[in-house]
Amino acid sequence: MPDPTLYRRLVGSLIYLTTTRLDISYIVHQVSQFMSSPRHLHFAVVRRIIRYLKISSTHGLFFPKTSSLQLMAYSDVDWVGCPDTRRSTTDWCISLSDTLISWKCKKQYRVSKSSTKVEYRSMSYACAEFVWLCSLLDQLGFSQPTSTRLHADNTSAIQIVANPVFHERIKHIEVNCHYIREAMTNNVISLPYISTDLQVADIFTKVTKGLL
Repeated sequence: MPDPTLYRRLVGSLIYLTTTRLDISYIVHQVSQFMSSPRHLHFAVVRRIIRYLKISSTHGLFFPKTSSLQLMAYSDVDWVGCPDTRRSTTDWCISLSDTLISWKCKKQYRVSKSSTKVEYRSMSYACAEFVWLCSLLDQLGFSQPTSTRLHADNTSAIQIVANPVFHERIKHIEVNCHYIREAMTNNVISLPYISTDLQVADIFTKVTKGLL
């Protein structure tokens, strides 16, 4: 595009909109990677997102006053999903009862040869977020009665967290990622396995049907 100003303004507005419209988080994450030199094809995608928003303007998040205040989290990764850089995309979401209150969709900084490693890192990021949310709720007088369930679909990553033995084959995983193991030891979180078909966080790695 000879003048990318309009493209940048529209994508900037869409990024702001993802604060409440998590269903466009993934596709906005994709188009925001071409801010420096967008092409007409990218602009066509942005226009399609806007058309989708027009026909789904009544969609939103519902916060019922009678819901419980129990936190629940989902973590997933689109391993080597970027066709250009082969970097993975981290995604997680946290709900208060049945209502989502926090989510993230972000490309990781470097390529990883291990799917377990990127899953483990994503779980660690999600853990850090809801530990902060637990602290906030506690200050507001709503302490969590039980450990928070962090749902993941990678059994290898779950086993690494649950196993206190630091195996030789996982020494390449950064020490700060073991923050999640400490949280599990202190009963802040639990790690139930969830089938990929039921993984809520997949919305951040797959295009919404309405955008197809």
